[in-house]
Amino acid sequence: MTVPGSGEGTPRPTFAGFTDRVLDVGETQIAVSVGGSGPPVLLLHGYPQTRLIWHHVAPRLAERFTVAAADLRRYGDSGKPPSAAGHAPYAKRAVAEDQRRAMAAGRDRGSRRSAVRGCGS
Repeated sequence: MTVPGSGEGTPRPTFAGFTDRVLDVGETQIAVSVGGSGPPVLLLHGYPQTRLIWHHVAPRLAERFTVAAADLRRYGDSGKPPSAAGHAPYAKRAVAEDQRRAMAAGRDRGSRRSAVRGCGS
């Protein structure tokens, strides 16, 4: 990952102590920052933010939880698939499925069931 606006393209974690990943969820890729340990919590940003909105909260939650702060499709560093008739690729159902698949990928790596928290919903 690169830090938005850095102009240097230098990879560095989005949040201190977190690992940035890009997960293939089928129709697109989802950028996520993961850190901490404990029960998993998925943090979702609102419109028009990105996962960076959680920069104050995520490190504190990571003291007690495994935190995954994700960019929704078409936001931040996540994929931006082409739209279609009826805008189905950007329907809430498709966006939710991305996050379900991203958390399932984490579960396959040893995580447990997750709680979901949203911002601006």
